[in-house]
Amino acid sequence: MLDSHCHLDRYGDARSVAEEAERKGVFTIAVTNLPSHFRAGLPHVRQWPKVRLALGLHPLAAADHSRELADFEAYFATTSFIGEVGLDFSREGRDTKQRQLDSFRFVARLLSGARKVVSLHSRGAEEDVLTVLSQFGVQRAVFHWYSGPLKTLEGVIAAGHLLSINPAMTRSAKGREIIAAIPRTQILSETDGPYVQVSGSPAKPWDAALVERHLAQLWNLPADETRAQLWSNFLTLVNETRPVPR
Repeated sequence: MLDSHCHLDRYGDARSVAEEAERKGVFTIAVTNLPSHFRAGLPHVRQWPKVRLALGLHPLAAADHSRELADFEAYFATTSFIGEVGLDFSREGRDTKQRQLDSFRFVARLLSGARKVVSLHSRGAEEDVLTVLSQFGVQRAVFHWYSGPLKTLEGVIAAGHLLSINPAMTRSAKGREIIAAIPRTQILSETDGPYVQVSGSPAKPWDAALVERHLAQLWNLPADETRAQLWSNFLTLVNETRPVPR
């Protein structure tokens, strides 16, 4: 099972969540919001073979970016996983629009020509994220929890990027419409735990099974074939970014 976007460090009981995900066989990409968070997590994740730590620069943490950019560049070569990075021009993030753009262009410049698995935030800024990726030649990035217009989604798909979907998307009409528009070979499962809720509790990595269940019904495939498709999509992406250091 795959959870391609989980904020493992945001759980109050992060260790127990990681241990249970490991026991259940969930390959988990633990995204971070800032390089300082990535640094703090490094000593811990090495004990879990199925956890990969991603280097992040979250757009809603823009107030902290100026003092974190040097560390982002310093850690960039230590991991093949980058995230969460991107832009957020919703009401929550619009006041830091220019700071976000400067930071995301900084990240995209580093990604240009690099072989990384990239998990993107794009709320309210989907077209802008796509434009920056194109400007810097960033290919095969993963749009996490896409919620933008279907027209822009067409551009994301045409550019060859992937999209990761979570249980919350399967519960909304717009989310289901977006999911139905994504080609089978360009989709990954995620939870965005602990920010997504499942039955009133924070989603855990193994709740990616709910995404698999939805896709199995949508695609009219058995559960094992659905999981195999998602894993194949991920392996294809990872193989494009090898080697993958711990």
